[in-house]
Amino acid sequence: MQFPEKISKMVEHFSRWPGVGEKTAIRYVLSLLRWNHDDLHALSSAIAELTLLKRCQECGLISEETTCDICKNHERFLHKTICVVEGVADCFAIERSGEFKGAYHILGGVLSPLQQIGPNELTIDKLLLRIERRDIREVILALNPSVEGDITCSYLRDVIPLKVRVERIGMGIPMGGNLEHLDVLTIHKALENRRSL
Repeated sequence: MQFPEKISKMVEHFSRWPGVGEKTAIRYVLSLLRWNHDDLHALSSAIAELTLLKRCQECGLISEETTCDICKNHERFLHKTICVVEGVADCFAIERSGEFKGAYHILGGVLSPLQQIGPNELTIDKLLLRIERRDIREVILALNPSVEGDITCSYLRDVIPLKVRVERIGMGIPMGGNLEHLDVLTIHKALENRRSL
């Protein structure tokens, strides 16, 4: 059976979400068809407003302004510590744990020679400038435990000035695991058990 084109388009959009296959996408769309018009318009408006979000010019976090609330909070820099993460979801996961009180830096990925992602494709230069400008004394590498994460940690240890203490979060996180999928207690323990590099 062929779906009307409008349904097929929505199924295609939902199928692009992580972990959503065609069957789940169809269920989502059929569920939306039971919503009233006002709720559907509110959803479409909320989706359209996502285009108004910006990247924080300091750390790379998603924000409604050019500088996010964390980077605007001067108390976050009193600790002289930056937690480096791969992406926005990792930053939100650590922030939810309530364990970390410093600033963040989002790399935008990890080094991956196979995918031709080198230092220039990440925000490493910006990180080094922030370390210098903010007189950062400690960098916590909260990168996912994977081959690429390990390569990136080694590279960062080599390029971060020696006067800066570099630590990696503890391995309460399973190899190949993603921060965004972990519970608060696991993230809390990983931050607590970080080690120097």
